[in-house]
Amino acid sequence: MPSISSPSRLLYLKFNMKPSDIAASITVTLFLRPVGALIFGVLADKYGRKYPLMADIILYSVVELASGFAPNFQVFIALRAIFGIAMGGEWGLGAALAMEALPPETRGLFSGILQQGYPTGYIIAAIFYYAVIINLGWRAMFWIGSFPALVVIFMRFFVPESKAWEQTRETRSADHNMFQEEITVTTIIANIGSIIGGTTCGYLSQYLGRRKMVVTSMILAGAFLPLIAIPINKPLVTFGSFVVYFFVQGAFGVVPAHLNELSPPAYRGTFPGLTYQLGTLISSSSAQIEALLGEAFPKNGLPNYGLTIAILSACAMVVVIVFMSTGGEMKHVNFIDESEISLEEHSEVVETKNVQ
Repeated sequence: MPSISSPSRLLYLKFNMKPSDIAASITVTLFLRPVGALIFGVLADKYGRKYPLMADIILYSVVELASGFAPNFQVFIALRAIFGIAMGGEWGLGAALAMEALPPETRGLFSGILQQGYPTGYIIAAIFYYAVIINLGWRAMFWIGSFPALVVIFMRFFVPESKAWEQTRETRSADHNMFQEEITVTTIIANIGSIIGGTTCGYLSQYLGRRKMVVTSMILAGAFLPLIAIPINKPLVTFGSFVVYFFVQGAFGVVPAHLNELSPPAYRGTFPGLTYQLGTLISSSSAQIEALLGEAFPKNGLPNYGLTIAILSACAMVVVIVFMSTGGEMKHVNFIDESEISLEEHSEVVETKNVQ
């Protein structure tokens, strides 16, 4: 499925610019995520996970709301830059807060469930796009996107601070040409695959190991990628999207647990989020590259996004397989006990686990 979002296509009509120009806003947003991961990660390591996360959610909700009122593309892209910083901080803090509250034996399962916020959001966005865009226009999508600010009220009264962080602080003194209905259905089915895959593979990583689960998922995702890259008919495209999304999210469902387990305890608010968003930084221009290549190599007079995205996805899968085939793993580490060891001792433990 193309990563050029439906709101982006509507922005094209509003601001009278090519899709590849509009995709620059996506590049800017993703490019600045590591900045947010660093800023809010440092705050989380110093002041706790809960309140920096609340501030972060309020910031990106306010900016999302303001994006819907942008009078021109220059103001819009400036707001998306700020949004990128805020979104960069949210993942690391949320993952750290969630993972530190869980016992080691359930961390893999809930890691998979946590990462399903992405496909769940895509499903909701697809439904709202179909129900809202036609009647209210593209601005309404950004206004609706500001609703997560309400989560802050729940967090304030019902979500406790991370005990692992408190312990650490004490010991010290991270396209296919379809109609709107078909696009909506395929998007929903694909992201249902993401939800099932991320949860299932996250759970299985408790037994197979984090790295083996990621590598296996990437290999299987690549095996079904031709169903999207070389479409035979629309049912096969939908099926291929489901399976590919299942295994891609299956791999990424392991990421919250894996990064938090590898993180030095004193820097867990910073390390996972910053590492994750540095990866986003590397791929920040992917949407723009996809748009440019799709325009440069059209098929039947239309941009060939499907083949372009499939090729880039295959390259990314190979890179993930290579990197995950090497490195350490700290499955079942106890965050509370681990918080009392030094950075040097932590590194020695990771190296020992890797040798084993």
